Amino acid sequence: MHVFNDLGLRSVALARWLTRPANVQQRNVRNVLIDGIGVALVQGVATFLSVFLVRLGATPFMVGLLTSMPALTGMILAIPVGRLLERQRDILPWYSRVRVLVLGSYALTGLVPFFFPPGVTIIAIIAIWAIATVPQAVVNVAFTMVMSAVAGPNQRYYLMSRRWSIMGITTAITVALVGVILDMISFPLNYQLVFIASFAGGMLSFAFSNRIELPASTPPEVVDRGRAPLRDRLRDGLAAMRENADYNRFLISQFVFRCGLTLSIPLFPLYWVRELNAPDSWIGVINTVNSAVLMVAYFLWSKVSERRGNSMVLRSCAFGLVFYPLLTGLTKSLAPLPIYAGFAGIFAAGIDLVMFDILLDTCPPRHAASYIALFQTTSYVATFLAPTLGTYLAGTLGYAPALFVSAGLRLIGAVLFVTMGVGAKRKRDT
Repeated sequence: MHVFNDLGLRSVALARWLTRPANVQQRNVRNVLIDGIGVALVQGVATFLSVFLVRLGATPFMVGLLTSMPALTGMILAIPVGRLLERQRDILPWYSRVRVLVLGSYALTGLVPFFFPPGVTIIAIIAIWAIATVPQAVVNVAFTMVMSAVAGPNQRYYLMSRRWSIMGITTAITVALVGVILDMISFPLNYQLVFIASFAGGMLSFAFSNRIELPASTPPEVVDRGRAPLRDRLRDGLAAMRENADYNRFLISQFVFRCGLTLSIPLFPLYWVRELNAPDSWIGVINTVNSAVLMVAYFLWSKVSERRGNSMVLRSCAFGLVFYPLLTGLTKSLAPLPIYAGFAGIFAAGIDLVMFDILLDTCPPRHAASYIALFQTTSYVATFLAPTLGTYLAGTLGYAPALFVSAGLRLIGAVLFVTMGVGAKRKRDT
């Protein structure tokens, strides 16, 4: 009861900040939260992108490309982007304006079927998202830097738990409405309309993210090193990172765990549609439950972490997420799926929070962009390889066995978190 009373009091304070911010910090928090609402509106629609391709007749390989293409681009660009952003005095345009290109791609996706037959439509949509991977690689690095600058070292949980909670409820409502709309209108016009309408969310995101006020940063000295050969710069950079044991342990273990997470991304919609014949409205229910649970779970894990530390939250949530693909692969009916999605939402919220906090806590501030970029690179490698492996396993072994492989990789990653002591070190700001 105490937790929910505290949640209510914080919600009142949050509403006051949204309507009457008193200073630059509070205005920044308001802008970050409303920016999150705009992003969540688009994410709610984005939930159905892979389903749209499946219903158009896309192969598992094509569905997997939606996940693997951004990863391939990120593998190539993340570290150069990190070095680029590290030299910028004003990071905000690289976050706010570039993100519009990514969010606007959903509207373009909705327009494509007006001009092409179904077979060509699939290729055109994949091409759109291949192009969108370039600005997405920039946004992924810039996002962490902007959120860190707004929150500061002592307010990460406070800001991100509220942003992701608001995004959770917004996404839940959006997914539920979209699921109903999709069942009311004939295919493919139903999908086209919701994708085109998502442009409003992209504009809301831009309007408020562009108002964030950040102090100009002081780039690290790069004049002399910029003239050094690339091989020498990479060698020196890797040598510096090898000295950061906490960062390295986190990087290795999260990579394995993320492989388990991303391997299942294309498998869930394929399993729902092709194995269980789930209608769009039911897929909406599954994703709505998952998003709605996130809203409360972010607050709960924020309180738990304050009292018990990152390590306890990380381990509990990592082992908890092992069961989602395992139980889904064992299920032959639709009824239990929203329950599984709800429990997955609880544990996913904790993973989001502690991963973000541990990453920033192990990065040296003056070179944060490069460290974040390396983290993003490992994430992209996992996101490129694992979904491709997942769709290959689905095509050869079946959807359920592929989901079991995802569960096994998650379990190995969770064990590594424990054996490597990830998150056990107290934060520098405490």
